[in-house]
Amino acid sequence: MAFQYVDFAELRAADGLRAIYVGGVPSPWGEAAKGVLHMKGLDHQASRLDYSDKAMREWSPPLSAPVIVNGEEAPVDKARDIVELAERLAPDPALLPEAHRDDILAFIDDLANEGGLGWDRRVQLVHWALQGKGGFREQVAGYLAAKYGHSEDAGEAASARVIDSLGALAARLNASASGYYFGEALTAADIYAAAFMALFSPLPQDQCAMAAPAREAFSLLDDATAAAVDPILLAHRDRIYAEYLETPLSL
Repeated sequence: MAFQYVDFAELRAADGLRAIYVGGVPSPWGEAAKGVLHMKGLDHQASRLDYSDKAMREWSPPLSAPVIVNGEEAPVDKARDIVELAERLAPDPALLPEAHRDDILAFIDDLANEGGLGWDRRVQLVHWALQGKGGFREQVAGYLAAKYGHSEDAGEAASARVIDSLGALAARLNASASGYYFGEALTAADIYAAAFMALFSPLPQDQCAMAAPAREAFSLLDDATAAAVDPILLAHRDRIYAEYLETPLSL
């Protein structure tokens, strides 16, 4: 196992590579970071995100997850920065091969950044919950709506963008002779794409132990979104986890 959970006091006092992750659910931002560090063989300690922990908030403001800290360096929380840090600390195996480096980083941005697939899917789920269509509990939906600036217009637009993004992912895989998103071998793009499928269909319970309400929320689909989750996306996810990443997930 490439990392172990410790309490925050121990994490803060430690040196070396450390992380804060969301606990209890397969947050794709954190699971992708774990996957990258695992492939790099980078052992580290981690704590679960705790919004009530003042010391955690002071250590890494604004409090979010994942956050990766290497020694005395500044914390990093953006997906591309996490991947570039891992690549610098352990160049082999290369997850950002030079021939595709910029394209892979742009691909990761399109999944993980504001306005990307993960962001839009979260807005979609919050919007449905606020409309009483299921998914997130009311308290969770209200918190996320306030944190990420939900509006009716944004909620309505999110579904179309989710469907477009899923279509683009499927088209790229269907056009790939290798079964990878870029080139002939695993890259960070494959790890991030695999992790972000949890927002549509989490891994089975024996590989990803989740409370039933959380699994129901992550799995909520309307007909149009369900149709956009091309089977090739989940087949790719299953292959990447089976061949490269650790299961069961450590949530």
